[in-house]
Amino acid sequence: MNSKERVKRALLREGLPDKVPLQFDMCRSLCDSFGEKFGIPVHYTTSYYEDVTYRISANDLRIAMGSDCVVVGASLPRDYSHPVDENGCIINEFGMVMRQGPIYMEIIKYPMAHVKTAKDVEDFEFPDPLAEGRYDDAETYIKKYKDDYFIIGDMELTTYDMMQQLVGTEKLLMDMALGSEYVEPLIDKTKIFALAVGKKLVSMGVDGIWSGDDFGAQNGMIISPKMWRNFFKERYRQVYSELKTVNPDVIIMQHCDGAVAPILGDWIDVGMEVFNPVQPNVPGHEPDELKSKFGDRMSFWGAIDQQELLPKGSTEEIHTGVKQMIKILGEGGGYMCAPAHIIQSDTSMENVEIFIDAVKKHGHY
Repeated sequence: MNSKERVKRALLREGLPDKVPLQFDMCRSLCDSFGEKFGIPVHYTTSYYEDVTYRISANDLRIAMGSDCVVVGASLPRDYSHPVDENGCIINEFGMVMRQGPIYMEIIKYPMAHVKTAKDVEDFEFPDPLAEGRYDDAETYIKKYKDDYFIIGDMELTTYDMMQQLVGTEKLLMDMALGSEYVEPLIDKTKIFALAVGKKLVSMGVDGIWSGDDFGAQNGMIISPKMWRNFFKERYRQVYSELKTVNPDVIIMQHCDGAVAPILGDWIDVGMEVFNPVQPNVPGHEPDELKSKFGDRMSFWGAIDQQELLPKGSTEEIHTGVKQMIKILGEGGGYMCAPAHIIQSDTSMENVEIFIDAVKKHGHY
């Protein structure tokens, strides 16, 4: 059984794969260090948003290290690079001004902080999602790996996440609560951009399409379930439906950080098939409860704690944590093991390798 067959069988829950499939993303410093260790040149596919870069880069390295998946997405247009201002901040295609924080890039200027009306949304120009060269790397990797590896097409940021990066989180949440007239037009504008990316990737032959919005925090949802249902539920039904019109067999994979158990049933109802990253140690995400409640209707991808376990855990603790998640979420299939986020520089190379070894050791059925 090759990697492509393994992942499909696991995520479609059509019998058991030979073992639990593995996927992981790493930050630039870890990619560089492992690339040097294995003698594999690391190719970076720069995205229009920084985090997405590390989802869709270093594919040759990651499969050499054991990943069953190749992740592709939209890059910058051909022969274009992000400008850098006099303070060393990059300015992305949407006009977000960003600087490097302790771990993640931080937005210091929101290009739509002024927005008040539907006309303001209409007048703000988005980049061309189908710009020439944007899918050059995706085409290369799909052609190279499509027969042997499961290809994931990344269409993050989909709606809410893009909105908050454009407007600013505090303003957006206040305006959503107050019913500002620009909110729904902006949801639709971000949805149209993301769908153009997603439909392009599906048409190119990806096996799964990965949308992403973070509606959860450590202790609960950022917006209420009622507000999510009001603004986003039916729009997600539309997104998934349009992706399926391009290829009915593409697997719908949804990223959402935080504690979002109250809306998982709704999300399944509108077409979510795989839930990522199954952030552990937040209310409502107890693995046995998630598996028993939703395991016959969707599959799980993630669940390995990258906040405490991977950076600070001993070999024994990492093996125990991985073994536990595989035992619970992987029972009967329906699980792909992965960290709950991009592995950051606070995790040592040694612990990354311990994690991979643990999945290989405990993942056999």
